[in-house]
Amino acid sequence: MCRALAYLGQPVLLDNLLYQPDSALVNQAFMPKMLHMLNLAGFGLKAWDRHSPEPEVPYSYASTSLPVFDRNLKALAAKIRPTCVLGHVRGVAYSTEVEISLQNTHPFHFPGVRLALAHNGDLARMNEMKPRLARAIRPEILGMIRGTTDSEWIYALIASRLDDPGAASGADELVRAVDEALRTIRKVRAELGIATSSSVNLFLATGEQIAAVRYCFDFGCYSTADPCRVHEANLGFLSLWYTSGREYGFHDGEWKMIGGADTADSIMIASEPLTRDTSTWLEVPEYSMLCADTSSARPSVAMHYLD
Repeated sequence: MCRALAYLGQPVLLDNLLYQPDSALVNQAFMPKMLHMLNLAGFGLKAWDRHSPEPEVPYSYASTSLPVFDRNLKALAAKIRPTCVLGHVRGVAYSTEVEISLQNTHPFHFPGVRLALAHNGDLARMNEMKPRLARAIRPEILGMIRGTTDSEWIYALIASRLDDPGAASGADELVRAVDEALRTIRKVRAELGIATSSSVNLFLATGEQIAAVRYCFDFGCYSTADPCRVHEANLGFLSLWYTSGREYGFHDGEWKMIGGADTADSIMIASEPLTRDTSTWLEVPEYSMLCADTSSARPSVAMHYLD
Protein backbone atom coordinates (compact mmCIF):
# COMPACT_ATOMS: atom_id res chain seq x y z
CA MET A 1 0.00 0.00 0.00
CA CYS A 2 1.05 3.58 -0.55
CA ARG A 3 1.29 6.80 1.44
CA ALA A 4 0.09 10.17 0.13
CA LEU A 5 -0.59 13.75 1.15
CA ALA A 6 -2.46 16.78 -0.17
CA TYR A 7 -1.95 20.37 0.98
CA LEU A 8 -3.83 23.57 0.20
CA GLY A 9 -3.32 27.02 1.67
CA GLN A 10 -0.55 29.50 2.35
CA PRO A 11 2.77 28.97 0.55
CA VAL A 12 4.71 26.15 2.20
CA LEU A 13 8.28 25.03 1.64
CA LEU A 14 8.18 21.56 0.12
CA ASP A 15 11.00 20.52 2.42
CA ASN A 16 8.63 21.03 5.35
CA LEU A 17 6.25 18.43 3.94
CA LEU A 18 8.63 15.92 2.38
CA TYR A 19 11.69 15.83 4.65
CA GLN A 20 11.63 17.84 7.87
CA PRO A 21 8.73 16.59 10.06
CA ASP A 22 8.93 13.46 12.19
CA SER A 23 6.78 11.46 9.75
CA ALA A 24 7.44 13.47 6.58
CA LEU A 25 6.22 11.86 3.37
CA VAL A 26 9.72 10.78 2.31
CA ASN A 27 10.20 9.11 5.70
CA GLN A 28 6.96 7.22 5.16
CA ALA A 29 8.57 5.48 2.18
CA PHE A 30 10.72 3.41 4.53
CA MET A 31 9.28 4.01 8.00
CA PRO A 32 5.48 4.50 7.95
CA LYS A 33 3.87 4.61 11.38
CA MET A 34 0.44 3.27 10.42
CA LEU A 35 1.36 0.60 7.88
CA HIS A 36 3.74 -2.35 8.25
CA MET A 37 4.98 -2.16 4.69
CA LEU A 38 7.77 -0.39 2.84
CA ASN A 39 6.84 1.96 -0.02
CA LEU A 40 9.76 1.51 -2.38
CA ALA A 41 8.18 1.65 -5.85
CA GLY A 42 8.57 5.34 -6.68
CA PHE A 43 7.78 8.91 -5.74
CA GLY A 44 5.62 11.48 -7.52
CA LEU A 45 4.60 15.08 -6.94
CA LYS A 46 2.31 17.77 -8.35
CA ALA A 47 2.71 21.24 -6.88
CA TRP A 48 0.82 24.40 -7.82
CA ASP A 49 1.95 27.96 -7.14
CA ARG A 50 -0.79 30.55 -7.56
CA HIS A 51 1.88 33.23 -8.00
CA SER A 52 3.69 31.44 -10.86
CA PRO A 53 3.10 31.84 -14.61
CA GLU A 54 0.12 29.71 -15.69
CA PRO A 55 -0.80 28.92 -12.08
CA GLU A 56 -3.21 26.19 -13.18
CA VAL A 57 -0.23 24.17 -14.48
CA PRO A 58 1.65 22.37 -11.67
CA TYR A 59 5.30 21.61 -11.18
CA SER A 60 5.71 17.88 -11.84
CA TYR A 61 8.26 15.44 -10.50
CA ALA A 62 8.38 11.65 -10.70
CA SER A 63 11.03 9.02 -10.10
CA THR A 64 11.17 5.28 -9.58
CA SER A 65 14.15 5.66 -7.23
CA LEU A 66 13.86 5.93 -3.45
CA PRO A 67 13.13 9.56 -2.51
CA VAL A 68 15.38 9.40 0.55
CA PHE A 69 18.37 9.09 -1.84
CA ASP A 70 17.05 11.59 -4.42
CA ARG A 71 19.35 14.63 -4.35
CA ASN A 72 17.42 16.40 -7.11
CA LEU A 73 14.18 16.15 -5.14
CA LYS A 74 15.86 17.36 -1.97
CA ALA A 75 17.36 20.37 -3.79
CA LEU A 76 13.99 21.32 -5.31
CA ALA A 77 12.18 20.85 -2.01
CA ALA A 78 14.46 23.37 -0.34
CA LYS A 79 13.55 26.09 -2.90
CA ILE A 80 9.91 25.68 -3.94
CA ARG A 81 7.02 27.17 -1.94
CA PRO A 82 3.75 26.01 -3.55
CA THR A 83 0.21 26.76 -2.40
CA CYS A 84 -1.15 23.31 -3.32
CA VAL A 85 0.64 19.97 -3.21
CA LEU A 86 -0.22 16.38 -4.10
CA GLY A 87 2.54 13.91 -3.20
CA HIS A 88 2.76 10.12 -3.19
CA VAL A 89 5.17 7.32 -2.29
CA ARG A 90 4.20 4.07 -3.99
CA GLY A 91 4.03 0.74 -2.22
CA VAL A 92 3.35 -2.48 -4.11
CA ALA A 93 3.16 -6.19 -3.43
CA TYR A 94 6.59 -7.80 -3.22
CA SER A 95 6.33 -9.72 -6.47
CA THR A 96 8.11 -9.99 -9.81
CA GLU A 97 4.70 -9.54 -11.44
CA VAL A 98 4.57 -5.87 -10.37
CA GLU A 99 5.60 -3.22 -12.91
CA ILE A 100 7.86 -0.47 -11.52
CA SER A 101 7.92 2.36 -14.07
CA LEU A 102 7.38 6.09 -14.45
CA GLN A 103 4.06 5.35 -16.18
CA ASN A 104 2.85 3.75 -12.94
CA THR A 105 4.08 6.53 -10.66
CA HIS A 106 1.39 8.66 -8.99
CA PRO A 107 -0.08 11.28 -9.10
CA PHE A 108 -1.83 10.72 -12.41
CA HIS A 109 -2.56 13.85 -14.43
CA PHE A 110 -3.68 13.53 -18.06
CA PRO A 111 -2.91 16.38 -20.51
CA GLY A 112 -5.78 18.86 -20.65
CA VAL A 113 -7.44 17.50 -17.50
CA ARG A 114 -7.51 19.89 -14.55
CA LEU A 115 -7.72 17.17 -11.88
CA ALA A 116 -4.80 15.08 -10.60
CA LEU A 117 -5.16 11.91 -8.52
CA ALA A 118 -3.14 9.65 -6.23
CA HIS A 119 -4.40 6.35 -4.81
CA ASN A 120 -3.73 4.25 -1.74
CA GLY A 121 -5.18 0.75 -2.01
CA ASP A 122 -5.80 -1.92 -4.60
CA LEU A 123 -8.69 -3.40 -6.57
CA ALA A 124 -8.87 -7.19 -6.58
CA ARG A 125 -8.80 -8.89 -10.02
CA MET A 126 -8.31 -5.59 -11.80
CA ASN A 127 -7.16 -7.13 -15.08
CA GLU A 128 -10.52 -8.90 -15.41
CA MET A 129 -12.33 -5.61 -14.82
CA LYS A 130 -10.52 -3.46 -17.36
CA PRO A 131 -12.46 -4.48 -20.52
CA ARG A 132 -15.78 -3.71 -18.84
CA LEU A 133 -14.56 -0.51 -17.20
CA ALA A 134 -13.29 0.70 -20.57
CA ARG A 135 -16.90 1.02 -21.76
CA ALA A 136 -17.51 3.67 -19.07
CA ILE A 137 -14.48 5.81 -19.96
CA ARG A 138 -14.53 8.55 -22.60
CA PRO A 139 -12.56 7.39 -25.66
CA GLU A 140 -10.26 10.42 -25.60
CA ILE A 141 -9.45 9.73 -21.93
CA LEU A 142 -9.12 5.97 -22.38
CA GLY A 143 -6.44 6.63 -24.97
CA MET A 144 -4.35 8.52 -22.41
CA ILE A 145 -3.86 5.53 -20.09
CA ARG A 146 -0.21 4.59 -20.26
CA GLY A 147 0.46 2.40 -17.21
CA THR A 148 -0.81 -0.85 -15.74
CA THR A 149 -2.19 0.27 -12.38
CA ASP A 150 -5.75 0.12 -11.12
CA SER A 151 -5.17 3.68 -9.87
CA GLU A 152 -4.87 5.18 -13.35
CA TRP A 153 -8.12 3.47 -14.39
CA ILE A 154 -9.90 4.92 -11.35
CA TYR A 155 -8.56 8.33 -12.36
CA ALA A 156 -9.82 7.86 -15.93
CA LEU A 157 -13.27 6.88 -14.66
CA ILE A 158 -13.52 9.98 -12.46
CA ALA A 159 -12.23 12.31 -15.19
CA SER A 160 -14.80 10.83 -17.58
CA ARG A 161 -17.59 11.77 -15.17
CA LEU A 162 -16.67 15.48 -15.07
CA ASP A 163 -18.76 17.74 -17.29
CA ASP A 164 -15.61 19.37 -18.65
CA PRO A 165 -12.40 17.63 -17.51
CA GLY A 166 -10.34 20.63 -18.61
CA ALA A 167 -12.25 23.16 -16.50
CA ALA A 168 -12.41 23.83 -12.79
CA SER A 169 -15.20 21.87 -11.13
CA GLY A 170 -17.04 22.58 -7.90
CA ALA A 171 -17.14 20.27 -4.91
CA ASP A 172 -20.61 18.97 -5.78
CA GLU A 173 -19.52 17.98 -9.29
CA LEU A 174 -16.37 16.30 -7.99
CA VAL A 175 -18.31 14.35 -5.37
CA ARG A 176 -20.78 13.24 -8.05
CA ALA A 177 -17.95 12.14 -10.36
CA VAL A 178 -16.30 10.11 -7.62
CA ASP A 179 -19.60 8.58 -6.53
CA GLU A 180 -20.44 7.56 -10.11
CA ALA A 181 -16.98 6.09 -10.65
CA LEU A 182 -17.26 4.00 -7.49
CA ARG A 183 -20.74 2.90 -8.54
CA THR A 184 -19.37 1.78 -11.92
CA ILE A 185 -16.62 -0.24 -10.24
CA ARG A 186 -19.15 -1.79 -7.85
CA LYS A 187 -21.36 -2.81 -10.80
CA VAL A 188 -18.47 -4.44 -12.68
CA ARG A 189 -17.33 -6.26 -9.54
CA ALA A 190 -20.85 -7.65 -9.13
CA GLU A 191 -20.96 -8.77 -12.77
CA LEU A 192 -17.68 -10.66 -12.32
CA GLY A 193 -18.53 -12.05 -8.89
CA ILE A 194 -15.70 -10.14 -7.16
CA ALA A 195 -16.33 -9.84 -3.43
CA THR A 196 -12.81 -9.45 -2.06
CA SER A 197 -11.89 -6.56 0.22
CA SER A 198 -10.44 -3.77 -1.96
CA SER A 199 -9.35 -0.42 -0.55
CA VAL A 200 -9.80 2.84 -2.46
CA ASN A 201 -8.34 5.81 -0.59
CA LEU A 202 -8.06 8.66 -3.08
CA PHE A 203 -6.28 12.03 -3.02
CA LEU A 204 -7.39 14.62 -5.59
CA ALA A 205 -6.16 18.13 -6.38
CA THR A 206 -6.61 20.88 -8.96
CA GLY A 207 -4.42 23.62 -7.51
CA GLU A 208 -7.44 25.43 -6.09
CA GLN A 209 -9.08 22.52 -4.34
CA ILE A 210 -8.12 19.24 -2.75
CA ALA A 211 -10.22 16.25 -1.77
CA ALA A 212 -9.74 12.83 -0.24
CA VAL A 213 -11.82 9.65 -0.21
CA ARG A 214 -11.71 6.89 2.40
CA TYR A 215 -13.48 3.88 0.96
CA CYS A 216 -13.34 0.09 0.72
CA PHE A 217 -15.31 -2.38 -1.36
CA ASP A 218 -16.49 -5.51 0.48
CA PHE A 219 -14.57 -4.71 3.64
CA GLY A 220 -13.94 -7.83 5.71
CA CYS A 221 -14.31 -10.29 2.81
CA TYR A 222 -11.10 -12.19 2.08
CA SER A 223 -10.10 -15.10 -0.09
CA THR A 224 -9.52 -18.10 2.18
CA ALA A 225 -8.01 -20.39 -0.46
CA ASP A 226 -4.54 -19.06 0.36
CA PRO A 227 -4.46 -17.11 3.66
CA CYS A 228 -0.86 -16.02 3.09
CA ARG A 229 -2.07 -13.88 0.19
CA VAL A 230 -4.27 -11.77 2.48
CA HIS A 231 -2.24 -8.62 2.95
CA GLU A 232 -2.24 -7.10 6.43
CA ALA A 233 -3.08 -3.69 4.96
CA ASN A 234 -6.52 -5.03 4.03
CA LEU A 235 -7.33 -6.29 7.52
CA GLY A 236 -8.31 -2.79 8.65
CA PHE A 237 -9.47 0.41 7.00
CA LEU A 238 -6.51 2.22 5.48
CA SER A 239 -5.69 5.30 7.52
CA LEU A 240 -6.58 8.84 6.39
CA TRP A 241 -6.18 12.03 8.47
CA TYR A 242 -6.47 15.79 8.07
CA THR A 243 -5.55 18.95 9.93
CA SER A 244 -6.32 22.62 9.34
CA GLY A 245 -5.01 25.79 10.90
CA ARG A 246 -3.51 29.21 10.46
CA GLU A 247 0.10 28.19 9.92
CA TYR A 248 1.96 24.92 9.44
CA GLY A 249 5.59 24.88 10.49
CA PHE A 250 8.12 24.43 13.30
CA HIS A 251 6.62 25.85 16.50
CA ASP A 252 7.84 25.45 20.08
CA GLY A 253 10.36 22.82 19.14
CA GLU A 254 8.13 20.59 17.01
CA TRP A 255 6.30 20.48 13.69
CA LYS A 256 2.58 21.23 13.88
CA MET A 257 -0.34 23.17 12.52
CA ILE A 258 -1.33 26.05 14.80
CA GLY A 259 -4.30 28.39 14.98
CA GLY A 260 -7.18 25.92 14.94
CA ALA A 261 -9.94 25.37 12.40
CA ASP A 262 -11.78 28.60 13.27
CA THR A 263 -9.00 30.75 11.81
CA ALA A 264 -7.65 28.24 9.30
CA ASP A 265 -6.04 29.37 6.07
CA SER A 266 -4.44 26.00 5.26
CA ILE A 267 -5.43 22.34 5.28
CA MET A 268 -3.44 19.13 4.94
CA ILE A 269 -4.74 15.61 4.28
CA ALA A 270 -2.43 12.62 4.63
CA SER A 271 -2.41 8.85 4.89
CA GLU A 272 -1.00 9.38 8.36
CA PRO A 273 -0.08 12.47 10.43
CA LEU A 274 3.22 14.03 9.43
CA THR A 275 3.92 15.35 12.92
CA ARG A 276 4.73 13.84 16.30
CA ASP A 277 2.00 16.00 17.84
CA THR A 278 -1.19 14.41 16.51
CA SER A 279 -3.59 16.38 18.73
CA THR A 280 -4.55 18.71 15.86
CA TRP A 281 -5.22 15.86 13.41
CA LEU A 282 -8.66 14.34 12.80
CA GLU A 283 -9.43 10.98 11.22
CA VAL A 284 -11.49 11.05 8.02
CA PRO A 285 -14.56 8.79 8.54
CA GLU A 286 -14.94 5.60 6.53
CA TYR A 287 -17.05 5.86 3.35
CA SER A 288 -16.68 9.62 3.14
CA MET A 289 -15.12 12.29 0.95
CA LEU A 290 -13.52 15.44 2.36
CA CYS A 291 -13.43 18.49 0.04
CA ALA A 292 -11.58 21.77 0.58
CA ASP A 293 -11.25 24.76 -1.73
CA THR A 294 -10.00 28.35 -1.76
CA SER A 295 -12.96 30.02 -3.42
CA SER A 296 -13.46 32.19 -0.31
CA ALA A 297 -10.93 34.11 1.76
CA ARG A 298 -9.77 30.91 3.46
CA PRO A 299 -10.24 27.20 2.71
CA SER A 300 -13.74 25.89 3.20
CA VAL A 301 -14.01 22.26 4.26
CA ALA A 302 -16.97 19.94 3.77
CA MET A 303 -17.51 16.23 4.43
CA HIS A 304 -19.65 14.18 2.07
CA TYR A 305 -20.76 10.60 2.75
CA LEU A 306 -20.62 8.04 -0.04
CA ASP A 307 -22.82 5.03 -0.77
